[in-house]
Amino acid sequence: MCGIVGIVGNQNVAGQLYDGLTVLQHRGQDAAGIATADGTRLRVHKDNGLVRDVFSAKAMSVLEGRVGIAHCRYPTAGSEGMDEAQPFYVNSPYGIALAHNGNLINTEALRQDVFAQDRRNINTDSDSEVLLNVFAHELDTQRTLSPEAALRAVAGVHRRCKGGYAVVSVVLGLGLVAFRDPHGIRPLVLGKREHNEGTEYIVASESAALDILGFTRIRDVAPGEGIVITARGELFAQQCAEPQQHAPCIFEYVYFARPDSMIDNVSVHKARMRMGIKLGEKILRLRPDHDIDTIIPIPDTSRDAALEISNVLGVKYREGFIKNRYVGRTFIMPGQGERVKSVRRKLNPINLEFRNRVVLLVDDSIVRGTTSQQIVQMARDAGARKVYLASAAPPVRYPNIYGIDMPAVEELVANARSEEEIEKFLGVDWLVYQDIADMEAAVREGNRNLEKFDSSCFDGHYVTGIDPGYFERIQQSRSDQAKLKRRAV
Repeated sequence: MCGIVGIVGNQNVAGQLYDGLTVLQHRGQDAAGIATADGTRLRVHKDNGLVRDVFSAKAMSVLEGRVGIAHCRYPTAGSEGMDEAQPFYVNSPYGIALAHNGNLINTEALRQDVFAQDRRNINTDSDSEVLLNVFAHELDTQRTLSPEAALRAVAGVHRRCKGGYAVVSVVLGLGLVAFRDPHGIRPLVLGKREHNEGTEYIVASESAALDILGFTRIRDVAPGEGIVITARGELFAQQCAEPQQHAPCIFEYVYFARPDSMIDNVSVHKARMRMGIKLGEKILRLRPDHDIDTIIPIPDTSRDAALEISNVLGVKYREGFIKNRYVGRTFIMPGQGERVKSVRRKLNPINLEFRNRVVLLVDDSIVRGTTSQQIVQMARDAGARKVYLASAAPPVRYPNIYGIDMPAVEELVANARSEEEIEKFLGVDWLVYQDIADMEAAVREGNRNLEKFDSSCFDGHYVTGIDPGYFERIQQSRSDQAKLKRRAV
């Protein structure tokens, strides 16, 4: 999962791109980069690290231009070195920089086609560089540079690329080009801001980035749609792919997105509240005579759900863990060793909230389970008589292949285990999961037009279809063991 921003403004946009990235930092902590267009020059600065560490005053001073894109990276495909930081750049045709959120699932076939047919070389393992070269080739075949030509090139990308992707790019001599995969798996929102010198536009992964910069949210970019915003501030939009069933990633609502964001006209905050209500109702059905004394969220993402469970059960809600704000999101750390070490650094229990109580811990989801194990043990060490655990999402039993780092099946605690076996593994006195239908209904209530979701990590149904042998290939390249080997080289 990554964060992307693109802006066409009336003055230099680098500072705004930087601010937008800080709002999207939760989507990627591995690397960050900004590319701006100043006339016929493209300026790029990127590096490994957090946004605040990558961009010095000196680096920002050279990022001139009224058109620009920005990216914060969370590694799924590819390695974790400096050469994987985005935006990527090619100088033909015209000069193009591109940043991408998501994952292509036909990368290897595309890589071969790009070399053999398009006669372009790929220098990294990143699917984003492959996507950039596909777009560059499709634009080159147009033999002209115009908004219409760029939209035809986007249509060519949709014909060739398969997976979940949201893209922002800068094309020298034209402006900003943005597009979203035909199923709308990965999010992308369009906004504008009126200025004395004219209208300014923004596209970003989440609407929270628009809010902080004073842009008004217009709408979500439609699945398969292409957006062109010229350097003069002219907006062109066109459907560039055959209609497909809209299936946004439900894990955005469960965990990844900020609660103050709107995605596909659904408030993430409200969706999580509704998940809590439905899970609370399930708890009452299963254990009407429960003995729960206190509801405690595992910060931060589960707070909305935990509050509503508290309301449904009529049990007091308490903050039981203090979070160290200077440790990153454990889920998106590259490797199990880092995740395990970070749990104790990140959370510290308030013993008074646990001592001699039956505690229901609430988490947004349970993926690998090792973090949950440690938190459960913290609760016991703090004096809890019993520790129950509620997950606002169903069991994660399958790989996510559209940009979320949970690809190796054997790393998932729910893989090949019953709920009773998971309960034993985690060391809890009782475990309760959300039902898939209730999770999807909680999101759909915010937008009745959403008939389908990408819930593949919960139900194993992949909206794009899967080629034979794909899971075996990604397991070899993306498991924690594979990442450890790459870092050791």
